[in-house]
Amino acid sequence: MKKVEAIIKPFKLDEVKDALVKVGIGGMTITEVKGFGEQRGQLEVYRGQEYVVDFIPKVKIEVVVREDQLETVIQTILESAYTGKIGDGKIFVLPIEEVIRVRTRERGEKAV
Repeated sequence: MKKVEAIIKPFKLDEVKDALVKVGIGGMTITEVKGFGEQRGQLEVYRGQEYVVDFIPKVKIEVVVREDQLETVIQTILESAYTGKIGDGKIFVLPIEEVIRVRTRERGEKAV
């Protein structure tokens, strides 16, 4: 099993979520996060004063998938989160050693 973490622009959340549901992903965790990458923040103007916003609001989507779902999930996120502009985000793939459903005590892929 793998954990896919995608950091995306907030306005793309619904599109990405809907696309993941269409390819059979039944659950995900969404977190509002802030950060920066190549952008290094952005220049804002407030009452005539310029200032730099160092941390840009983003959304992190976390999904645990079987190995055979991995490429489909990655491609789905790539296509649905894409705008072609700086700050589209990143996708991270991590190994998952074990999953346990608390209510039923199921383990492994059954618990996903």
